[in-house]
Amino acid sequence: MKTPLFTFVFLLAVTTVFAQNDSLLQSIKIKIPTPAGKTLLMEEVEIPMVSSGDKAIQKQADIKSEFWETTVYNPYRYTPIDFPFQITFDDSTYASPVKHEKVITSRYGWRRGRPHKGIDIDLVTGDSVVSMFDGIVRFAKYSSGHGRTVVVRHYNGLETTYAHLSKIAVKANDSVSKGQFIGKGGNTGKSTGSHLHLSTTYKGAFIHPEYLFNFDDSNSIRSKNLWVTRKWTRASYHSSRRMSKLALYETKEDALASLEKQRKIYVVKKGDTLSRISRRNNTSIASICRTNKIKKSSTLRIGQKLILEL
Repeated sequence: MKTPLFTFVFLLAVTTVFAQNDSLLQSIKIKIPTPAGKTLLMEEVEIPMVSSGDKAIQKQADIKSEFWETTVYNPYRYTPIDFPFQITFDDSTYASPVKHEKVITSRYGWRRGRPHKGIDIDLVTGDSVVSMFDGIVRFAKYSSGHGRTVVVRHYNGLETTYAHLSKIAVKANDSVSKGQFIGKGGNTGKSTGSHLHLSTTYKGAFIHPEYLFNFDDSNSIRSKNLWVTRKWTRASYHSSRRMSKLALYETKEDALASLEKQRKIYVVKKGDTLSRISRRNNTSIASICRTNKIKKSSTLRIGQKLILEL
């Protein structure tokens, strides 16, 4: 007689609790009858209902909820972004996109009269290329200029682009993990030699990769919390031939304060040329010409005042 009664009480307790907690999906508490001599004691047990798998599904849904286009290289092309904007990282390091030493052959900045919106890392055709972080492949196909290209959107909203590949090893909507093989380096598209063109974007805005990452053996992220100003999204403010001087903004207040310091007046001295002025002030000739409405061939006068955007 005790066994049927025990079973009935147990099932009643479980059914009741499930009915009360089904909408919460956090945890359930049930009372299990436990024999204690000739009586039954009701012992309460809590069972968690949320798993790490549920969280992973939620993260995937979040980054695919807006502007998820698998056939368009930049789905944010006509969408403005407010400056400064914030990027956060959970990790302190990234997976090097190439397995060998990273040799940068061309940096983010003005190059041969055009903006170079990424960095070029030397490699040999056939070298393995991996994803820098966990994420989902948004674009994996041939792109005009970039050749065979893979774009991975990561869980903080950042997208990393791996271009000029000789082979693509993933497809759109594939989930990839940090350090996972995504293709082989090559020389496809508009390229003068085998290399990896790596670019970083956030909601369509290109970001100077060296503002975010150290491209040395440490594979370190410069800060887990960064604020990005226009300076770090405009190639015309930088030279592809040298590393830009870094000023990291880890708070919104620092980023806003920096905007007041981005312009200065430079008085032309004897012997000055546009090349010399741009080199000494870490800005590009194109930026000087654009801001001051002059040409590269313009003659500078001693005492002439130039506005420099830094």
